[in-house]
Amino acid sequence: MLLPKVIAMIEIRFHGRGGQGAVVASKLLAQAAFLEDNDVQSFPYFGVERRGAPVTAFTKIDKRPIRIKSQIYEPDYVIVLDPSLMNAVDVAHGLKKNGLILINSNKKPEKFNLPAKRIATVDATSIAIAHRLGSKHAPIVNSAILGAFSKASKIVKLSSLINSILEISPAKKEENAAAAKEAYEKVTVVENV
Repeated sequence: MLLPKVIAMIEIRFHGRGGQGAVVASKLLAQAAFLEDNDVQSFPYFGVERRGAPVTAFTKIDKRPIRIKSQIYEPDYVIVLDPSLMNAVDVAHGLKKNGLILINSNKKPEKFNLPAKRIATVDATSIAIAHRLGSKHAPIVNSAILGAFSKASKIVKLSSLINSILEISPAKKEENAAAAKEAYEKVTVVENV
């Protein structure tokens, strides 16, 4: 178990586009945390419901029962599944002082000028394509980004995440698990001072 017994609720906000798996990623992360004896919530927020439109999803994790039923306005962590959203959405909005932003990008974290204590990047797109998740033009990056998040945040163990993927991933369970493992090994994290 990675969470201390007494800790404030952990809030994670996902930014993606319809079809990339942001909503499923939120569910998979919640399930992994649940497997580690946490109370969890996972829910999406949709604007225009169509493929390619911006999608936001949320995950809350706590040792205590979660009674607050609202969006996340001050996340501890932000996960960006589509780097093009960096120019369209203020992904760092409300991020807590010691927060982490994880970006699906082939760029080094140092290339991003963001108000975050820690910035992490992983090329989840290439990993998803290599494992034949989605298509070359529309890869499904959710499992890869979660593998990277497991290592960068230490919120859930990789083994719990893999179990979650194998249990509830809607398709290609083994390929998704392999993508998560590969991203876990390839994520790069830098700390801003």
